[in-house]
Amino acid sequence: MGAKNKVIAGDYEGKEVFQSFGSVFIIIGFTKTIELTKDIVEEYEVLDETKRKSVVSAVGRGLVGSFLLGPAGLLAGLSAKSKGVHVVAIKFKDGKKSLLEINDKIYSALMKKLF
Repeated sequence: MGAKNKVIAGDYEGKEVFQSFGSVFIIIGFTKTIELTKDIVEEYEVLDETKRKSVVSAVGRGLVGSFLLGPAGLLAGLSAKSKGVHVVAIKFKDGKKSLLEINDKIYSALMKKLF
């Protein structure tokens, strides 16, 4: 399953995130966007696999893996990763906060803009 390319929590929740010509934007209105740059982003944190995977999700994957492949499937399901999906917490200079779920292409552009 691919990334949602959306704000999944916080301010702007449910809004789409997209990349164009090396810039990353959150669509907040019909014609209004916010470009994610150093000028408006105070700090960001990339959440790794252990921070974003829930225990329930891991157990569910493990049970499916166990059902399909036996004990080896159980272990594979518990350790499965969402490849190409990145979760990034953004704190804006105006105090707003958003949690983004983005794909590799948007992630790469965002890291270049915020570095």
